[in-house]
Amino acid sequence: MYSVKQPPKRLVHRGSLQADQRLQRLAGLAISLIFTIPIVFVFFWMISMSFKTQVEISSPTPSLIPLQPTTAWYGDLLARTPFARYFLNSLIVGVASTGLGLLIGLPAAYAIARWKLKQAATIVLITRIVPAIAYLIPWFILAKQLGISDSLFLITLLHLTVTLPLIVWIMIGFFEGLPAELEQAAEVDGCNVWQTFFLIAIPLVQPGMVAAGILAAISSWNNFLFAAVLGGPNSQTLPVVIYNLLSFEQANWGPLAAGATLVCLPIVAATLFFQRYLVEGLTSGAVKG
Repeated sequence: MYSVKQPPKRLVHRGSLQADQRLQRLAGLAISLIFTIPIVFVFFWMISMSFKTQVEISSPTPSLIPLQPTTAWYGDLLARTPFARYFLNSLIVGVASTGLGLLIGLPAAYAIARWKLKQAATIVLITRIVPAIAYLIPWFILAKQLGISDSLFLITLLHLTVTLPLIVWIMIGFFEGLPAELEQAAEVDGCNVWQTFFLIAIPLVQPGMVAAGILAAISSWNNFLFAAVLGGPNSQTLPVVIYNLLSFEQANWGPLAAGATLVCLPIVAATLFFQRYLVEGLTSGAVKG
């Protein structure tokens, strides 16, 4: 009788571990596809509709791909609305609110993290949770008294009430992850608080800064309520322009899809471009070692 040699237990364990990892990857991929496919389909359908004729849009059996592609809706949208001016308004407000949010939010988050200001952190969280509509009446009264109604300055301040708490809340976690020994060593070398902040802390939390800036810019770009209620002809942003394409009688799906596509493309392109930095900022630690 010949004895059959059994494979080493270490090899069997390694093989089962690799199999488990493959199953986990397949399960993760399946879950990602379940949540991603509907979003991608809706976005693709919006782009497809923007290139369809009115007959195709109204057809009882719509097609996924335009049978007779046309760019007429884009031309109609640009002819009916000063789209370029509203695009510039959104760009100015988004860049200004994000820049001011980082300028104010980074020192605030550093102070909260360094001196363990839990009450201040709670206030930031409450500010983030409170619905944006709660700020409308105070800002309306303040705008009237200061005479800044229908201005990009007002819309920027309004968006800052959304972007600033978001940036502070994200950056608190990154600053808390910094080793205290680095700050103590900087103090021993003669650095004051601001020097420690700019020379030690800021370089180490750059991934978090990029992630917070991108999320704040997306939040500002997509904000509809503030400009719709307190904005005017000179301070309207793109989401308000798209909303104005709707009427009580009917929805002009062609121009609406074209406008929504033009609004979404810049932020989607920016997100894809900064995707690596965004993922790194949200998933990695503040200190690389």
